[in-house]
Amino acid sequence: MAKLVLGFNGRTLHVYPLDRETLTIGRKADNDIHIDNLAVSGNHAKILTILNDSFIEDLDSTNGTYINGEKINRHALQNGEIIAIGKHELKYVNDAADASTGNFEKTMVIRPDAAGMPEQDETGTNLEKHIGKIASDLASAGTADSEDTDAASLKFLSGANRGKDLNLTRILTTLGKPGVQVAAITRRPTGYYLIAVDAASSPSNPMVNGVEIGQQAQPLKHGDEVDVAGIKMRFSL
Repeated sequence: MAKLVLGFNGRTLHVYPLDRETLTIGRKADNDIHIDNLAVSGNHAKILTILNDSFIEDLDSTNGTYINGEKINRHALQNGEIIAIGKHELKYVNDAADASTGNFEKTMVIRPDAAGMPEQDETGTNLEKHIGKIASDLASAGTADSEDTDAASLKFLSGANRGKDLNLTRILTTLGKPGVQVAAITRRPTGYYLIAVDAASSPSNPMVNGVEIGQQAQPLKHGDEVDVAGIKMRFSL
């Protein structure tokens, strides 16, 4: 799992695992990473983690956020990079490139066609690259925190999980049948969207209300019927 190592004057103060999608940094005590220093704004920056990747965004702070000495607004973090906030430093550590660690978050696809909706590991496949690109684009475009967007769910209308619900609690939820058809549902400030990730052996993209979606993200409305890999689901807000 990726982590941030907080330091000051060459001394390590704390280690923060990036075990949630969003962590806030700032001088106010209610931040996930609390830095009590006048050079740090009350709400200074936030870290967004989607799958294996983490991104930092400056929240219009007074003194700015710096990566390796350069001021940034939004930045995709790389293993070993140093984030400077005031006089404090946060080192980003992500050993995801080292498969031998086995501890980092894997790229998983929910299987709605199988009983219990198991997640299939797609780490190290071409499908992971497609999903990673969507995660990067999503972070660059800006995302919604859970409290900013209405809660949503999918109710399965067919298949082994008929009648069950899947709560959409993540910024990016991937589902389908790898090798047949995979889609992603993303949570954004403007709502939820369905994206075709990989059609593989399927002759068409996923469908919304019986109409095939294109390559652009398809906005979802309450009551929409979604079809991915032959499994029908109803989207609810």
